[in-house]
Amino acid sequence: MDLVRRHGWDLTPVQAVALQRQLAGEVVADRPLNLDAVRLVAGVDVSVKNERSHAAIVVATFPDFRVVETVTAEMPTPFPYVPGLLSFREGPVLEEAFGRLSAEPDVFLFDGMGTAHPRRIGIASHMGLWLQRPTVGVGKTRLCGRNAPLDDEKGAHQPLIDKGETIGAVLRTRTGKHPLFISPGHLSDIPSSVALVLACAPKFRQPEPIRLAHKAAGAFG
Repeated sequence: MDLVRRHGWDLTPVQAVALQRQLAGEVVADRPLNLDAVRLVAGVDVSVKNERSHAAIVVATFPDFRVVETVTAEMPTPFPYVPGLLSFREGPVLEEAFGRLSAEPDVFLFDGMGTAHPRRIGIASHMGLWLQRPTVGVGKTRLCGRNAPLDDEKGAHQPLIDKGETIGAVLRTRTGKHPLFISPGHLSDIPSSVALVLACAPKFRQPEPIRLAHKAAGAFG
């Protein structure tokens, strides 16, 4: 699929932070997803082993999650692990994988953050600017922000707030299990992102498209 290539990846951490601040103003995080129109959902994940990055994108039908296409890419990991700069570690290999995609997903679910990020531009937001498609961040652990106590039942959610700004939601996708941290990436909003993730998690904690992508990314030797 076609991408809007916004910049090169050969940056220092200081330059990467400056670029995030510049790009964050272009992120659209208040546009509701039309879930009735969603037919294809893509799960996006990257696995790093022995300093090699392995990306996988799995496109599945919605709401029954039949796999339509799986694409992968592999390359040396180009950037150190720095909290808040995941997109510079995973972006290059994702760019390669997205370029191999034939399907046209209606929305992309990323194993990582969207606006629930100190500079409001996690990997789902950053790559959303390249894709120019709706994207949603699905984080497994908190990067920033606080929330009120969360009920134990599946579907319980609370706003995730940082410095007085609502940046996402904390969502329990399985009763009694650890919650996920949901935020818009680009061309989406918080309520519809929460609704989509919950609809994509009928059995497991992780949304099914991301779970499939995680398995595909981890299948590299």
